[in-house]
Amino acid sequence: MLCIAAAFVFDASAQGAVAQAVLESATTAAQAAEPEPVVDKGDVAWMLTSTLLVLLMTVPGLALFYGGMVRSKNVLSVLAQVISVFSLLVLLWVAYGYSLAFAGGGAWIGTFDKAFLRGVGIDTLADTFSAGFKLPEYVFIAFQATFAGITGALIVGAFAERARFAAVLLFAVLWFTFGYLPIAHIVWAGPGFLFSRGALDFAGGTVVHINAGVAGLVGAYFVGKRVGFGREALKPHNVTFTFIGAALLWVGWFGFNAGSALEANATAALAFLNTLLATAAAILAWALVEKTAKRKSSVLGVASGAVAGLVGITPAAGTVGPCGAIVIGAVAGVVCVWGVNGLKRLLRADDSLDVFGVHGLGGIVGALLTGVFTAPWLGGTGGEDFSIVRQVATQALGVGITTVWIGVVSVLAFLIARAVFGLRVSEDAEREGLDITSHGESAYEL
Repeated sequence: MLCIAAAFVFDASAQGAVAQAVLESATTAAQAAEPEPVVDKGDVAWMLTSTLLVLLMTVPGLALFYGGMVRSKNVLSVLAQVISVFSLLVLLWVAYGYSLAFAGGGAWIGTFDKAFLRGVGIDTLADTFSAGFKLPEYVFIAFQATFAGITGALIVGAFAERARFAAVLLFAVLWFTFGYLPIAHIVWAGPGFLFSRGALDFAGGTVVHINAGVAGLVGAYFVGKRVGFGREALKPHNVTFTFIGAALLWVGWFGFNAGSALEANATAALAFLNTLLATAAAILAWALVEKTAKRKSSVLGVASGAVAGLVGITPAAGTVGPCGAIVIGAVAGVVCVWGVNGLKRLLRADDSLDVFGVHGLGGIVGALLTGVFTAPWLGGTGGEDFSIVRQVATQALGVGITTVWIGVVSVLAFLIARAVFGLRVSEDAEREGLDITSHGESAYEL
């Protein structure tokens, strides 16, 4: 009996040892199947460069583009608004913006888990689009901060030359908190409502351009028309500045679009090429329309055409083929010519620097055409089961949600800013110019 008992104990111990060995082997295999995250130095270098390029888009790119289009007495006020709004939103991004946009949450907004970058350090990582490859989280935070900053800076062009500086800053805070952050979350974050439904917005057609265009249009209505609008010639004071700004925007936009691949890979290369081609197509399309309609192609027109092409390709840059990019750019160029002329008259809004006509309308065109040219049989990167009808419907849903949500938030934000500071400078101050009356400086000493 003792021998039998001993044999049983031995056998049980042996089975336990075998089970433990099997468990350890399975654990080792699982660990082998899930390798350590890779942080590629080339990806990090590219993303830091892309972040710098998006900064270049804003200051000096956007600042010069807008500054040249206003009258000489208001150029400094526009420069101040662009750089100040950008700076304000970058700080708010670190305070709570990044957390509400990307730190978990549900379908509509994130959480405060990473407010003031709590829990973020040099060892924390952010996902890319490739399994196993990561970025230092600080890199992703900085890159996305520039997106938030430039979106707010775009808006100020719609009510340039007559808005109170304090009101602009207060509006930017309210719009960013209740407008930009929810849209960024639902479009780009994993749990987001539109992201989970397969909406495509590679680099910000809805999040940036439609968002800024709608907010700007609401602002143009609330602030009102400039003194002399429709009766006096309110001409750009320095088209050379505007052209230089457009050129810097084109250069910086390669970081905006190709950087949105989050890696230095073939998708970034595709976005890079598409950004080049769509912009070229839009420039020529705008120039051709002007030549046909007005018998002359203006430098202001080709500069605006460049921006229209850049806006149009933004949501599609990493998912459409080169031929699709050319079509999108050309269509955006033609449509935006109408946007800054015919549509602007129909809307009866003094959108000073055509924020809605270029960014809003161009963003809508790009978002919808993304659903068409992502189809693999049209050169895009969509899967075999890709449906143009289904994808365009999803894209249209994204356009609709962004337009309505930002429209409502902007109305409320401008109402609050008007109640607190008033939206507009006095008529005398406007006639003298905001450079002197708001900032105590003059760009040109006479």
